[in-house]
Amino acid sequence: MKTPILGSSYVLRSPNAADSRMVNLYPEVIPEGGKEAAWLQRAPGLRALTQLPTGPVRGLWQYGNYGYAVAGSRLYQINSDWTYIDRGQILGTDNSTTQPVNMVDNGTQMFIAADANGYIYNNTDITLTCNTTNTSTTVTTAFTGAIWVGQPVSGSGIPASTTVASITNDTTFELSQAATATASGVTLAFTPFLEQITDPDFYGAVGVGFLDGYFVFNEPNSQRLWVTESYNGTAIDSLAFASAEGSPDDLVTLIVDHREVWLFGVNTVEVWYNAGTPDFPLARIQGAFNEIGCLAAYSVAKLDNGLFWLGRDARGNGVVYRSKGYSGERVSTHAVEWQIQQYTDLSDAVAYTYQQDGHSFYVLNFPTANTTWVYDVATGLWHERAGWENNQFTRHRGNCQMNFSNEIVIGDYVSGFLFAYDPTVYTEAGTVQKWLRSWRALPTGENNLKRTTQHSLQLDCETGVGLNSNDYGLLGTTYLITEDVKNIITEDGDFLVSSLNLPAPGIVPQVMLRWSDDGGHTWSNEHWKSMGRIGQFGYRTIWRRLGMTLKIRDRVYEISGTDPVKIAIMGAELIMSPTNA
Repeated sequence: MKTPILGSSYVLRSPNAADSRMVNLYPEVIPEGGKEAAWLQRAPGLRALTQLPTGPVRGLWQYGNYGYAVAGSRLYQINSDWTYIDRGQILGTDNSTTQPVNMVDNGTQMFIAADANGYIYNNTDITLTCNTTNTSTTVTTAFTGAIWVGQPVSGSGIPASTTVASITNDTTFELSQAATATASGVTLAFTPFLEQITDPDFYGAVGVGFLDGYFVFNEPNSQRLWVTESYNGTAIDSLAFASAEGSPDDLVTLIVDHREVWLFGVNTVEVWYNAGTPDFPLARIQGAFNEIGCLAAYSVAKLDNGLFWLGRDARGNGVVYRSKGYSGERVSTHAVEWQIQQYTDLSDAVAYTYQQDGHSFYVLNFPTANTTWVYDVATGLWHERAGWENNQFTRHRGNCQMNFSNEIVIGDYVSGFLFAYDPTVYTEAGTVQKWLRSWRALPTGENNLKRTTQHSLQLDCETGVGLNSNDYGLLGTTYLITEDVKNIITEDGDFLVSSLNLPAPGIVPQVMLRWSDDGGHTWSNEHWKSMGRIGQFGYRTIWRRLGMTLKIRDRVYEISGTDPVKIAIMGAELIMSPTNA
């Protein structure tokens, strides 16, 4: 009979009811022509792209021809060859160098929202023909519209560390230091720069978005949302704010989607649009209000033409929603919700999204719980992503994401590494990626509570996937001894030894099987079977003589592996027979 190995991660409060766990595997539906209706494939591994000098990676963003990473206390410009340039300091609340950030751009400026602080990075990089005067700060040029106050200036006759102090008109600007030469037609360079928002009307920013020329952001620990001046993130008018007053709860964060501003409160969500009104251009959309709030500011992310977030309301916490119209639709399952609601701190959850091979994934990290859950829009199913340290699963290394230079770039929550998600890599940047699947031996409703003898279990998978290598690791050296425990010595006086060589990991990949006969509470020892050396495509991975079920007449199987090889599982065949018990 076919045993139901396919499916999702679904472990309930009682494992006797459901104990189907899936780690670093995910299902894909086969619409036609397949051996089965679906199959399980290994989650993509991590391929190192570059390592930044500081970490962790707090945020990623792509605009212009570059990627940008906030890592530790620094902002780095990432080039297409994965070299980088340090562009300046980014600090969060209480000078935090680990707090996540939100990032968005308007084509010229990038706004970095770091909670208590805000920063603007300007990527303008141009040269202008100018006229300078010795000992004067006044410079003339054909047009000043492309330069910015605070922008570094360099060139002949310009002292080091000079910036644009002010812009007088369309043809004249002032330097922060006087020129040291009089020159006509001198070429000056104006380079990218980072500056902290120091406007007295800026009180911090958690979420930030771009809408019709404005940066829109929410003030921490308040109901207020603000807009900057059009296409100038450093200028904020004292009247350019409004309060989300549909409910008395504070705003948690905001995000701009489809030219609308979604305001996520503690217990509610309301949606605003650009009404073009004076002083403050945004207004609430009538009827776009629902009583589902947001539990974690950095759990909100765009995906599949909508929004996803970790929700809460006045009645409880820990449900994952996606937007449907102006409301929220639950996408988490009872099993996932039960797991989430056991975690001691949900407010630090961090999410990112990405798309690969037609699968759109919402990746939800719980730092305090050291766990990562992933929702696949293509199937509507959940699975776990995990690292493997000290013989236990940990949260996945990914902390944030950007699509840059034809790579799905992932920022590391541990260090300054930037990784690529790669379906052909089967390690976490060289460290072990363990996969695991557990499931009930019998399909739902088929257990008649009679004991069975489990004769064999065959894994229907792609075999012959061992690594193509002749690299064998030396396991150790053993001195040969006699029955009375004396060393055997050669005629030359050397000790006679025996060396045992075993294949390096992945040469003959192994699958570990164990089972539980008490509903998933306790487990048998592991039983290892090979998936065949490279090219052994007809190899069968099969376990025999698996014993009988015990008193509660129930069995849960679990398979896992750590070898860095391709994993493709189409099903499993269980041969069993009833007993007279």
